[in-house]
Parts: sequence; C-alpha cells; structure tokens
Amino acid sequence: MDGITVLITGVGAPGIKGTLYSLEKNFDNRKIKTVGTDMKEDAIGKYLCDKFYQIPKPSNNEYLSQLLNICEKESVDVLLPQNTAELPALAEHKKDFGNIGTEITISDRNSIEIANNKYKLMKTANKIDVPTPKFYLADNFNDLLEYANELGWPKKRVVVKPPVSNGMRGLRIIDESMNLKDIFYSKKPTGVYLKMDNLKEILGPSFPRLLVMEYLPNKEYTVDVLNTESLTVIPRKRDLIKYGITFNGTVEKNEEIIEYSERLSEALDLRYAYGFQFKLDENNVPKLLESNPRIQGTMVLATFAGANIIYGAVKYALGEEVPEFDIVWGTRIMRYWGGIRVNEATILGRL
Repeated sequence: MDGITVLITGVGAPGIKGTLYSLEKNFDNRKIKTVGTDMKEDAIGKYLCDKFYQIPKPSNNEYLSQLLNICEKESVDVLLPQNTAELPALAEHKKDFGNIGTEITISDRNSIEIANNKYKLMKTANKIDVPTPKFYLADNFNDLLEYANELGWPKKRVVVKPPVSNGMRGLRIIDESMNLKDIFYSKKPTGVYLKMDNLKEILGPSFPRLLVMEYLPNKEYTVDVLNTESLTVIPRKRDLIKYGITFNGTVEKNEEIIEYSERLSEALDLRYAYGFQFKLDENNVPKLLESNPRIQGTMVLATFAGANIIYGAVKYALGEEVPEFDIVWGTRIMRYWGGIRVNEATILGRL
C-alpha cells in the first residue's frame, strides 16, 4: 500500500502539529492524506489537515454513525485517536470500523478501562511491583481529611484528583505553607494549589470519588511507548511544564523507568502508541502517576529522537512490519509560540 488516508480525532489538541509532523516525516516517505475531526467547529486542526469534519461528543447518539460515515466517505485506512473521552466507544466498536476497511490504533476495551482509571491502574501496578504514590479513595470530607493526615498533611503537601480525568481536570495540590498574598502579587495564577479550607468550600461534605495521594516533589517523566510485535520505550524528562504541557523536554535513557513501563505494558496488554507518567519521590524513586492509552501531546519528541512512534502505530495497524529504531538519547524539544493568519477558511500566512 503506497499512499494512505489517516483520520485523526481531537485535532483541536495542542499536540496536533506534532502528530501531523510525524505523519509527514514518516520513514517510508509515504504520501499521507490527513482527515481531522473535532467537537469544535473552529479547531486549529481544521486549517492544518487536508480535510476537516466537526463531530458531536462521544456521548451523543450520532457520534459513532457520523465517524463511520466520514471514514467510509474518505476511504480512511487508519484512525488515530487523540481524545481520551473517545477511547471507550472506539475500542468497543473497533470491529465496525474494521468492516469498512478502517483500522484503529487502539487497545482492547478492558485495557483502555484500566489504563484510563488511575485507581485501577495503580492497583495493577502494585501487583507487579511498580512503585506508586500512597493513595486512597474518598467520597466525603471526613475520610479525605483522615487520609490526608495519614499522608503527613498539614506538614506535607497532598494531591487530590478524580480517578478518571485528563488534562489536569480536577487536580489540586493541598499546601498549607502557601502565602496567598505573596502568590497573588508574584505568581501567575495556575489554579492547582489550594489550602484544605478552600477545598472543603469547593467540594462540600460529600462528592464523587477522589484519589487522595502522596505528593511527589522531584522530576517528572513522560514515557512514550510503541507496542507492536516488540516494545519501544522512550522516557523523556519534562524540563519545563506550563498548563500541564511539556514546553521543554529531554529524551533520557532511564533504565528503571523503562523496566517499569515494560512491566506495565505486559500487565495491561496495551497496544499501538500510548504512554505513562512517572514522578520522583523525595528519595528519587520513580512512581507511576497515570497512563495515556493514546497518542500523547509531546510524542513528537520521540520522532525527533529517531523513533517515529506515531507512524509506527499506523504501520502496525496496516499489518506492516515496524523496524527497530536507533534512538538518539539526549534529544531535546523547546517549544515556542507559532500561529497562522486566517481569513474565512483560507490560510494567508504562517508564523
């Protein structure tokens, strides 16, 4: 198969340019037509992909039928999901897409369900001796306070977050040492740090389940993984993080994190392109934070380092052999602001 058509969902995501770069710079020099979809009509990917369609939310009854119709109309060979909310529906209906000739780079539904749920993920990690932060589940404020105390609060920071969420939604760090007046005048607002009283005011006495977790103070790593017939595992240190996005990062051959990622990949039976996040504790032990069972926002750094994981996932979906990669450890990424000049639907310039 020479030229192919790839549909990418969630093309309003900040990482869309990296995904398109990885497809364009594929190591087969293959011509790839890109079709983008997003829930927003004016998503940035509308101007970067060859074709674009607005689609409803995955919870909408029309979501699957519209996506299937687009795949059939555009003769899509491979569908690359970028949006976490779409994964359960796509995993469940993988065969429906296969019946019209579209392969999806997605793991089976059971694997997706565990990987997307931080509580289930960390329970699985504990069974295979992959370190995690200490964690509890709470659905009322009395339990949350009790668990926070067990984790050393108020002397130590604690973290709360929903078991199922992405993009920092619901993440808060409880820190009683904050000087709110100093922060008001000297820091840009991030919305991540709170005091316990603030959290109580937001949540009330009871709430949907939250993870109450140990705070990990040291370096953070994202791991890009490609699982075809063999595993490619690339940890990258997050040197500078803004709004939850890696702005500066470095590919680092961290053997400990590579081994933990290999164990998790086997236990979860994840396939295609996906990732994990680790953070170092106060003794510099890497502990698992979460998994993204889809393309990750800065996965293009693996492409820069010689391992085009995104295109590798496409090849695997097509039943083609994926070569071994010669990874250039130490490769870095530094992001900067860019933009496009648009009038109506026409691009008039690029920054």
